[in-house]
Amino acid sequence: MTQPTEIKFLQGPQSRWQEFKFTIKVFIEFIKGFRSLSFVGPCVTIFGSARYPEGHEYYELTRKMGAEVAKLGFTVMTGGGPGLMEAANRGAKEVNGRSVGCNIVLPFEQKPNPYLDKWVNIKYFFVRKTLLIKYSYGFVCMPGGYGTLDEFFEALTLIQTEKIKNFPVIVIGKEYHEEMMNHVRLMKDKGTISPDDEFLFHLTDSVEEAIHILKEKSIKRFELRHEEPKPFGWLFEKRLSS
Repeated sequence: MTQPTEIKFLQGPQSRWQEFKFTIKVFIEFIKGFRSLSFVGPCVTIFGSARYPEGHEYYELTRKMGAEVAKLGFTVMTGGGPGLMEAANRGAKEVNGRSVGCNIVLPFEQKPNPYLDKWVNIKYFFVRKTLLIKYSYGFVCMPGGYGTLDEFFEALTLIQTEKIKNFPVIVIGKEYHEEMMNHVRLMKDKGTISPDDEFLFHLTDSVEEAIHILKEKSIKRFELRHEEPKPFGWLFEKRLSS
């Protein structure tokens, strides 16, 4: 569930002691995330709604997307919950790929799905978003709600402002995202984004096209060799086996 300390922190300035304690809690959350995800290998993060069940067309499309991303050798990372997150992780596991999740602790929707090799439970949304982006060499945005679009635009903003490299961002679902695309064009026409910002992401209905983009704009551009840091046994660290 949403943490009382987070709610209080976001209500305005607190005492120095309260804010110091909250900072320590955030620090611990980051360390927990780093320890859990440092050895998962290069990831592609797939964003999507928690509310589409098995059998829905978007679930099956996301399941296929997860499988094809895993076949490239990437670890499939999601928010770790049900719906399209589950579908992506499931697709990866069905082709013997690697599947991880960064789960947010909520009173509803968000329980780790059963298709994860490894996951970490995070209390704070901003920590979770950092972790989802930190280990990824590409992002796939499936149909979703506020949370999905928050993660999508977070990745775009970081690329736009050159805080991270120009990793490929792929949006799946032309019909579903039609109104979002209209608003992006409106922002371009009104000058609130640069003309080239419209091309920071790719819109398609095709899993095959998405995989081609990941090959060209992630694997080849960044010369990925799937090298992973060496775990330290004395810290009880270990690699994620596929």
